[in-house]
Parts: sequence; structure tokens; C-alpha cells
Amino acid sequence: MALAPFHLAIPVFDLAAARQFYGEVFGLEEGRASDHWVDFDFFGHQLVIHEHPKTASQEAAHTNAVDGHDVPVPHFGVVLSWDDWHALAERLQARNTRFVLEPHIRFKGQVGEQATLFLFDPCGNALEFKAFKDIGQLFAK
Repeated sequence: MALAPFHLAIPVFDLAAARQFYGEVFGLEEGRASDHWVDFDFFGHQLVIHEHPKTASQEAAHTNAVDGHDVPVPHFGVVLSWDDWHALAERLQARNTRFVLEPHIRFKGQVGEQATLFLFDPCGNALEFKAFKDIGQLFAK
């Protein structure tokens, strides 16, 4: 089965700041927009930021322990190729991005070994970007 693009709509309480973040920090191409929402090409998927009052998860992030780190929940992101993940990590580091979890290798030497990084957008939405040297490890047990 071919991988289908997902559609994700997220709340943002500062549309201008979120628009700048996704457009300039990540370099995402903008699609359709209105005064209250903006579509982005999110690595081949459709991400829509919708103006909305601050949510509880944006107010205070909850976490779960994963491989010795506190991971924000909820979060979303994309599994990139190994090279694309490294290029994104370098882009974000060059922009002095504040990370929740710095780019690193999780589960080193174990099933599911992966590169990962976490950050928040300006409205408190948590994002994770990850990559596997062996994409076959994506759902490995």
C-alpha cells in the first residue's frame, strides 16, 4: 500500500507567529489561507494551523518517559530519511532553535534505534522529527 499524505489541523493562538515559524524556520511552502487559518506543505503532508484560544496542552505540556527522557504529549511530526533528518537538525541548530530534546540517537544499539529531536512551535504545540537508518525498524518490536 502506498503511503498516503495525512491531514492535520492544529490550534494556534498567535496565527502570525505560527505562520512565520512554519514558513521561515522550517521553510514550508504555504498553500491556501484565510484570516484565521493557513495550509502548509508539511514534508508532503497537509498541516493546517487554525487560530484558536490557547488549549490546556499548550498551557502546560504533559510528558511520558521514553528512553530516559521526558517526551511531551501530545506531539506530532514526521519520520524523515536519515539524511533529511540530519539536514533539518542542522538547519534548526543554525537558527539557534530552542529544543525540548536536543537532536540525539534514541534506543542506541537496540531495536528501533532512531534519530530524534523535539521542539515547541510558538503556540506550545510539540513536534518530533525522527529518522531510522533502517526504516524497517519503524514498527519493530
